[in-house]
Amino acid sequence: MSELDLTVTRTIAAPRETVFNAWLSPAALAKFMRTPAGGSMDSQVSTDPVKGGRFSIVMVTPEREIPHGGTYLDISPYSHLAFTWESPFSDDDSVVTIDLAEPAPGQTEITLRQVKFRSEEARDGHIRGWTSLLGYLNDSLVPA
Repeated sequence: MSELDLTVTRTIAAPRETVFNAWLSPAALAKFMRTPAGGSMDSQVSTDPVKGGRFSIVMVTPEREIPHGGTYLDISPYSHLAFTWESPFSDDDSVVTIDLAEPAPGQTEITLRQVKFRSEEARDGHIRGWTSLLGYLNDSLVPA
């Protein structure tokens, strides 16, 4: 079952550079890296945004803290990110890629793909998670 993958796409009304930088900034990541149930915006985040650098994200819920981490595999400014994704719910060799396109001035289309899951249930949980995260990212970048 490790060949399971997912793709989630969302368009955000923010420039591609702004969206790209949010994925590398600890302060920005802390605002949108939350569980699908919401949780706190107090995620503990550290990043070393260079190829081979590590990141750590601890999502905080009222019940527990959920550690996530990974290594940056590729950082192509404003267009592409790739990193390993380590969490209690994914295989250790799972990889996330994020591609950013500009369908119109001031808009960014995010295509997020993750590969390698233990089960269909784990993949489906990640679809919910990434869909929620992209919504939180939108909310953190686009004024109401």
